[in-house]
Amino acid sequence: MSQTKNTGPRVYKRVMLKLSGEMLGGESGKGLDVTTLKSFCQQVLDVQQRGVEIALVIGGGNIMRGNPASKESGMLHRATADYMGMLGTVINALALQDAIESLGGQTRVMSAIEARAVSEPYIRRRAIRHLEKKRIVILAGGTGHPYFSTDTTAALRAMEINAEILLKATKVDGIYSADPKKDPTAQRYEHLSYMQVLKDRLNVMDSTAISLCMDNKLPILVFSVQQPGNIMKACLSGEREIGTLVDDKGPA
Repeated sequence: MSQTKNTGPRVYKRVMLKLSGEMLGGESGKGLDVTTLKSFCQQVLDVQQRGVEIALVIGGGNIMRGNPASKESGMLHRATADYMGMLGTVINALALQDAIESLGGQTRVMSAIEARAVSEPYIRRRAIRHLEKKRIVILAGGTGHPYFSTDTTAALRAMEINAEILLKATKVDGIYSADPKKDPTAQRYEHLSYMQVLKDRLNVMDSTAISLCMDNKLPILVFSVQQPGNIMKACLSGEREIGTLVDDKGPA
């Protein structure tokens, strides 16, 4: 069993970490890439061992994405496709749990969709208690309702568990004025306000998630998880050389 280490400074006591399902698929973004999975879990465990309480919301895009699947198939009702995507997040949560525990960590998977054989039902007070006991809480099943993204789930759950920041782990190193893969002149922002993200329709999180964070003054840090050590930098020592911070103090 790993021991919690309280050495060194830390900025946040409790964080919500949002990871897309595609990140677990490695280069292809599909299925589960063992190397990517292990690397991410080791980073999460390293941060948790420094005394940071971590809850993690996982997407299911490496298995099934609701809205795109509904549009592409022309057959699936959006609600059906979304429920299939929620079940995909349960699969990913179990993979994360197994990987973290194989590295010596303690976890609990909590799902908004009942799956008692493999997870606990999501109960706010129980989730907080798990965090206080230094367990990494992996939240699956989205909100339990169709038409809501896992970004919105992360924002909602972050507020419920009193997280101090929402960390959005992505493949890019922050928020850009345009898609940097398509536009080489795209500029990366270091600091933004919620209103600018909404006004300029910057493609980072859906508008419901941004609005929830804005209404509750929950800061968002968007950063690349592909660079080892960035999760630690996002949580510890007040380092802000990575990613883009979104809060109510950013440029309007």
